[in-house]
Amino acid sequence: MAWFLYRLGRFAFRRRWLVVSLWLVILAAAFTGAATLSGPTSDAFRIPGTPSQEAIDLLQDRFPQASADGASARIVFAVPAGQRLTSAVTKAAVERIVAEARRAPQVASATDPFRSGTVNQAGDVGFALVTYRVPTQELTNDDRDALTRIVDQGRETELNVQVGGDALKAAPTQGLSEAIGVAVAAVVLLITFSSLVAAGLPLLTALIGIGTGVGVITAATGFTDLSSTTPVLALMLGLAVSIDYALFIVSRYRQEIADGRPPQEAAGRAIGTAGSAVVFAGLTVVIALAALSVVGVPLLTQMGLAAAFTVAIAVVIALTLLPATLSLAGRRVLGKQARAPRPRDPAAGITTTLGTRWARTIARRPVTALLVAVVALGVVAIPALDLRLGTPDDGTAAPDTT
Repeated sequence: MAWFLYRLGRFAFRRRWLVVSLWLVILAAAFTGAATLSGPTSDAFRIPGTPSQEAIDLLQDRFPQASADGASARIVFAVPAGQRLTSAVTKAAVERIVAEARRAPQVASATDPFRSGTVNQAGDVGFALVTYRVPTQELTNDDRDALTRIVDQGRETELNVQVGGDALKAAPTQGLSEAIGVAVAAVVLLITFSSLVAAGLPLLTALIGIGTGVGVITAATGFTDLSSTTPVLALMLGLAVSIDYALFIVSRYRQEIADGRPPQEAAGRAIGTAGSAVVFAGLTVVIALAALSVVGVPLLTQMGLAAAFTVAIAVVIALTLLPATLSLAGRRVLGKQARAPRPRDPAAGITTTLGTRWARTIARRPVTALLVAVVALGVVAIPALDLRLGTPDDGTAAPDTT
């Protein structure tokens, strides 16, 4: 494996323009496929073979008007202390809001809290259940806005009107959080390498890798049902492992250059050594993600296989495109300090870097280091004692949301 990767690294370094051109063509093909072949995503959650899924399928077959798999929302009404929802004026306002909700787009039914018995004993809080004809993922922004407008109009009275439910949950999108992650990674890489070029190469190859992976996954939505969270998960994992794997190889390449080896030989050795670790690390992640298909839940299978595909792309990118970009960067990949000759330890024959000194310190006092690490991990794990697990619901929403 190491010898093959060594030759692969030298080849990619030597034929840099060929390798870069091939990846740019692949990236363009992925973007083209995503733009022309993509279809709508589906967030339908099914667990085949379970009694609950059989019950839902039976309801859909025998009582389609019940919208068993349709989205739902709850409009909650509350009045100030000392007042009651059952007063003539307040009751009329509640019934008017419920009637308007029934006429909203895609709404199948809206229950009257006074007839359905969803008013508390004190008479100051009640709710109406709004059921839609279609699942959550098929609702448009206009459908959601229609319900929120009705709620906003209800707040113009003395009523405190709020709304919640899965009908208001929009599909997740790639946005600010991923951009912040890239920016933080850029700062960390810049501090680590003290070179703008060296910090930029892992980010560049990571963006090409996740662009290719997410593009192919998006194009696949035109041929199979994928959830809206699948590309998001693939992007997050792909970005993380791409930067991580590139960091290994670039660090080893810089070390080989500092040891006086020619650039092409340094690239071959970096891919043959650090690249071997990348292959096995990536293979472990791919197997773990693909193993989600064993559970038998289609949604988890889709997410696992899509993320595994993106991780595999990240591994191939690190072994081929990264040495090609190292060849294009030349000695600019080295920081000013790295270009200067470093003192060497004549006894060990290695550069006396901070990492070397740290490793020697740990090796001299292994028991102390082990105890400190275990205690530190124990302190970090203290919050897990109060960990509460559960299915996400409206209680996990931001406090400032309705």
